Amino acid sequence: MIPLTFSAEVTQARASGAPIVALESTIITHGMPYPQNVETARKVEAEVRAHDAIPATIAVLNGDLCIGLEAAQLDALAKAQDVAKLSRADIAACIARGGTGATTVAATMIAAHLAGISVFATGGIGGVHRGAEHSFDVSADLQELAQTPVTVVAAGAKAILDLPKTFEVLETLGVPVIAFGQDMLPAFWSRASDMPAPLRMDDAVSIAHAQTIRSAMGLRGGQLICNPIPAAAEIPAETLAPIITQALAEADADGIAAKEVTPFLLDRIFHLTGGRSLDANIALVLNNARLAAAIAAEMPAKTPE
Repeated sequence: MIPLTFSAEVTQARASGAPIVALESTIITHGMPYPQNVETARKVEAEVRAHDAIPATIAVLNGDLCIGLEAAQLDALAKAQDVAKLSRADIAACIARGGTGATTVAATMIAAHLAGISVFATGGIGGVHRGAEHSFDVSADLQELAQTPVTVVAAGAKAILDLPKTFEVLETLGVPVIAFGQDMLPAFWSRASDMPAPLRMDDAVSIAHAQTIRSAMGLRGGQLICNPIPAAAEIPAETLAPIITQALAEADADGIAAKEVTPFLLDRIFHLTGGRSLDANIALVLNNARLAAAIAAEMPAKTPE
């Protein structure tokens, strides 16, 4: 296994058996503008700590796979330009070249598993992009959920995606999709979609136990916990629909493709909603951090190797 660089806080947590929650870094480099990105990252880490777990923000810095970032590293990453957006296909190459990159859902899951971390909190997963029947644009996040045994807490898939196709692919791949506390799947900025949840669980104990049983049965992969955004922060789906349609049309007209699609769309939706989408995004990430901390506390403690 490659060497991992642990922050002092994560090192102590591993030694004591304290619960740890993995956090991605593309939300810092590609998801929000500065200084909201670093402010949000600090709030999310603080939320994990406030609920008795230790945050481990993951990134590749100068070729080192970092599990947890020190304060100065977080600041530097938030201000850095031209940071690579890393997934399964390119994380090893970035490390080999001594580069710097922020981890997507897929890459964060890989790094978390290498570090013995079972729970990961994010905003929303990637999935099947609209028009994928022509572009074949499908996020590696879906395959990662089918391969890597990490419980991912998200507010569903990002609403800019083709949600029915995304969840159909997850079903085909055998990924447990569990709605937390409701019978409908959430739709990122909105608490509910028109899709019933395949599974529902109402407490962290059941979620942690389900992952433990999957491992004991030899079933590959993790599970996706779809945690609805708090009611006070949501943007109704009917309000978002025309805004997303406009942003998608602009992306198509500008020839935006591949990894640039999601950050472009999020930026356009931020402006088209007058910043409301960013406020909602922050609220849902904090909400996911709280639930992830509770789940991590119920996972069996792992002894560092």
